Amino acid sequence: MATLVFNPVMLTIVLHLTLSYYGAHGSEYGTCNVAAVTGTPPPRRMSRIVDITHAYREDLPVADSSEGLGNPIKLVASMKNGSLYNLSEMKMIVHTGTHVDSPAHFFQEHYEAGFDVDTLDLELLNGPALLVDVPRDTNITAKVMEALHIPRGVQRVLFRTLNTDRRLMWKRDFDTSFVGFMEDGAQWLVENTDIKLVGIDYLSAAAFDHLAQSHYVFLANKDIILVEALKLDDIEVGIYSLHCLPLRLISSEGSPIRCILIR
Repeated sequence: MATLVFNPVMLTIVLHLTLSYYGAHGSEYGTCNVAAVTGTPPPRRMSRIVDITHAYREDLPVADSSEGLGNPIKLVASMKNGSLYNLSEMKMIVHTGTHVDSPAHFFQEHYEAGFDVDTLDLELLNGPALLVDVPRDTNITAKVMEALHIPRGVQRVLFRTLNTDRRLMWKRDFDTSFVGFMEDGAQWLVENTDIKLVGIDYLSAAAFDHLAQSHYVFLANKDIILVEALKLDDIEVGIYSLHCLPLRLISSEGSPIRCILIR
């Protein structure tokens, strides 16, 4: 007679996968129909997919402007005016709203060498990511980076700052007091971590006073991707599966990007 060997590790994995499945999908046999029993609908389950991309609103802030985005969409053919179809065109700067920078953004030699957004590593733009909260009274300096204790091996980090608390991406006027990386903070990240994707919650990863310097540090070696103006409101700190896809814009140093987190 065969002996059944009890493997507690395998049992834990099976239970975890089973609970995860039914937690996400429910079961007609295993889930009580709360509405049918009490007449009250059950509380809404938080979505497993979190969209961290800002919509293109007319009051979306634009760098160096107090007028906001306005309407980037123009209807060039209209069924209302007799066309067989509706057809729109879009016109805006590629660094509008949630977007990604390529190394060509601050380096002419990278631009001439063809390091546009179409050369960005999709493997790096998709994978496990850590969302962290930055202390609310400071830009991101070397001291702040050291205090965050981000472990080696973490490649993608989303930095939530005072920008989110102040809802700067919901204000039409471009605000130069936004929180970002100072040059020494960017240098510390490059020299002391394995981070290759930096995400942040305003239009620039670099603080306004160190706009060029911090970008130079991040983009010099062409191995760090900057994803800017992320919508990080009301999301718990922790590890997520990040998925970001830029447009395939040949010869462009930046691109709008759609980013989601999966719990």
